[in-house]
Amino acid sequence: MQVRKHPWTASTWVQIQVAAARWSDVNLQAMATSKIAAAKSVLYRILPNHNSSFDFHIISQEECGGKACFIITNARSERVVTSQEIRISGTSGVEILAGLHWYLKYWGGGHVSWRKTGGMQLTSIAKPGELPRVSGSGVKVQRVVPWSYYQNVVTVSYSSVWWDWKRWQEEIDWMALQGINLPLAFTGQEAIWKKVFKGFNLTDTDLDDFFGGPGFLAWARMGNLHAWGGPLTQEWLDLQLSLQKKILTFMHQLGMTPVLPAFSGNVPSSLKSIFPSANISQLGDWNTVNGDKRWCCTYLLDPNDELFVEIGKAFMEQQMEEYGKVTHVYNCDTFNENEPPTDDPSYISSLGAAVYEAMQAGDDEAVWLMQGWLFSSDSSFWQPPQMQALLHSVPLGRLVVLDLFADVKPIWNNSNHFYGTPYIWCMLHNFGGNIEMYGILDTIAAGPVEARSSPNSSMVGVGMCMEGIEQNPIVYELMAEMAFQSEKISVKEWVRLYSSRRYSRPDKFAIRAWDTLYKTIYNCQDKIANHNTDVIVKFPDLNASDVTLTGAPGHQWYSNKEVIGALDDLLQASEVFGNIATYRYDVVDLTRQVLAKISNKLYFELMSAYQSGHHRKLNVTSRVLLELVSDLEHLLASSDCFLLGSWLESAKALATSEQQRAKNEWNARTQVTMWFDNTATIPSQLHDYGNKYWSGLVGDYYLPRMALYLELLQASLTNNVTFPFLEWREKWVSLTNFFQASTNGYSTTTNGDSIRIARNLLEKYTKYDVPLYQQQQLSGRQLHCNLK
Repeated sequence: MQVRKHPWTASTWVQIQVAAARWSDVNLQAMATSKIAAAKSVLYRILPNHNSSFDFHIISQEECGGKACFIITNARSERVVTSQEIRISGTSGVEILAGLHWYLKYWGGGHVSWRKTGGMQLTSIAKPGELPRVSGSGVKVQRVVPWSYYQNVVTVSYSSVWWDWKRWQEEIDWMALQGINLPLAFTGQEAIWKKVFKGFNLTDTDLDDFFGGPGFLAWARMGNLHAWGGPLTQEWLDLQLSLQKKILTFMHQLGMTPVLPAFSGNVPSSLKSIFPSANISQLGDWNTVNGDKRWCCTYLLDPNDELFVEIGKAFMEQQMEEYGKVTHVYNCDTFNENEPPTDDPSYISSLGAAVYEAMQAGDDEAVWLMQGWLFSSDSSFWQPPQMQALLHSVPLGRLVVLDLFADVKPIWNNSNHFYGTPYIWCMLHNFGGNIEMYGILDTIAAGPVEARSSPNSSMVGVGMCMEGIEQNPIVYELMAEMAFQSEKISVKEWVRLYSSRRYSRPDKFAIRAWDTLYKTIYNCQDKIANHNTDVIVKFPDLNASDVTLTGAPGHQWYSNKEVIGALDDLLQASEVFGNIATYRYDVVDLTRQVLAKISNKLYFELMSAYQSGHHRKLNVTSRVLLELVSDLEHLLASSDCFLLGSWLESAKALATSEQQRAKNEWNARTQVTMWFDNTATIPSQLHDYGNKYWSGLVGDYYLPRMALYLELLQASLTNNVTFPFLEWREKWVSLTNFFQASTNGYSTTTNGDSIRIARNLLEKYTKYDVPLYQQQQLSGRQLHCNLK
């Protein structure tokens, strides 16, 4: 039997495994039946015809060498013939489903993805009775680290805020198949907080000024803003609380350890008047416009104030009353993008101790899970003395840190593994829920292995902490797999197999396309965090008359010419894979990526024409750019994975009244455009942070905005006057307000043939990948696509 082993490098962390056992169910036999039933329900949803083909068993960690694992063997023998073909044994429902996914990938050639990235490709799975057998006595795959963490505190707002139970169930299925056993579970907490704060004499009006609207829950929870997009109705609170109970029940049945929220000190401003002696202060100026704090920066109760523990304990107890004891792990981030009032290590140590005391007051076995983002985003404040003060303020083993940005800017290697504090190596990858093809596959395949095998390592897990999901499925599949990979893997070979799984079988054009994408788009090593700054979706707030252009907008770390070749290759496989959803998604996404980068070059050209006074070049290039954006709208409309209508309709579907429908729609439109007071003439700093390449948003918001700017640009040049920057800003804000207040509907169904449109656009715009006034033939191979 093949065994994947992990040599623990620091025996100190055996206690973490002991903690893992304590967090899980102690009565294995009593829970085995329900875990198997939960795992079977996932199997039935993804492969209903194979419900009798797989035999699931729960086993103890002792049978797996003291670690969590799954074992894949043949259920049939020469002597015994049953309908069950493959037996998968695991230490929990999650391990069983991770084993099922492993089998589907490496024996069945299947692929599991989010619905909005093409969904699951399981057409290659053999019919019942014909499943491939595993060789020998089977394979045992152990976890190399105990924990697979999932989600960011802002993922809820960028991706899941409008989900119903059916969509949540689908996500938990995906989590389990990827081996996720430590997911964030933040849904419904506002209902808990309302009950708690009512116990401290706060009114509904006080809480209306505290809770953010549905589309902005994450930032209200973190203390970055208050009231914006609200208030929340009681119907919303009740719906979300009911949803959370279903989420926690299913997670628990599968053997996951959900991470619940804890008190960070974020309180309504009215608490100050009720408790005038309490140490409550307003936080900093998070993304304010001219210092306007009407919406941003809530109030923080000092953790050293005796009221802090009282409120924290009340919240923990209220959660337990609602959910029962479903976990001992709690997330709390007291200073997320807001500095403490002093850098005195003794104060910071007392702060950390007080935060944990509030948790422990409600759960004496509490484990604090803290995002390490503060160490990345404010490294000038968090020097070694301050970091150690916070990390060592909690008993060893009771604080676990998420090295949130380890894929780009790891903290573990500059802090001696967080000074001995257990941590989880995380991939952040996505900002703002943007749609941008991007990744660092080599780092993902090697980084966790290096951290775990480094001397004195205190690493206890791997994690995916993206701000938004449903993009770049290749990145997330590889990252999830690293919880089970003890050594660095050959990414080139892995990508080759990935393309074959994703499209159901090998194809020379698809393999060559993905090899190119691996070397270009998915090999970014520039250490730049946010890549989706293309001119179409994130228009620069710049005065054309004052700016000296040094390059096109949008960061690009690869040759677009090579990627155009990859798109050409991918389109060559259309006759083979044209009806496969995963393939069609990739064609649209890659075409979108190519056009976005060409648009940046066109923008640079027209701005250069403006500054040099070249009227004709400005006019011609402007027309081409606007036509490209219009064509991009048609491309996106051909795929149900890129529709604004789906986002808006899901928001409205959660409403129980017309008033709430309007509120939800405004929240949904505002979050993807511009936040905060849009009556000003200055666009908010948070314009386009949550941008999306969605049909509807491109056609009705990005395109008119660009047309407006180019019209003012041409008038400025024609009339030989300074670019009207303030007028442009006013019109931009007015356009945004109009779009956010609109209620016109957008389609949730597709229009057009994605493959045909992509072919036409590749032929039409490839010549613009070089400067418009320096047309030349693309070097290298000629395009092969045939227009039909």
